[in-house]
Amino acid sequence: VQLQASGGGSVQAGDSLRLSCAASGVPFSRSHVGWFRQAPGNEREFVTAIRSGGRTHYAASVEGRFTISRDNTKNTVYLQMNDLKPEDTAVYYCASRNGLRVGYEYAVMGNYDYRGQGTQVTVSS
Repeated sequence: VQLQASGGGSVQAGDSLRLSCAASGVPFSRSHVGWFRQAPGNEREFVTAIRSGGRTHYAASVEGRFTISRDNTKNTVYLQMNDLKPEDTAVYYCASRNGLRVGYEYAVMGNYDYRGQGTQVTVSS
């Protein structure tokens, strides 16, 4: 199983980016998928998640600005980030978990089965 995160970059405050998380070896349609981020000197934090059934969850800091979605035909989950702020600067990671397993805690990275490498997002003011 491999998760490939991409789409990061350097932008100005107020700009938008769309991150992608593409999976191989696991059907995303049956997976819960989450995005986490980690800024230098900070702990990793939950950003957003989408359950296998489509229900979404967002951290308060990104609610209304970020949107998670999935395209099961492409085995890909997207993170649309609008109105980016300097405090959104971080390495962003995607992670997946078998949607059939019980006990899903979407905001806990350790609760996921697989994690991709990160993609850097840098927002300057």
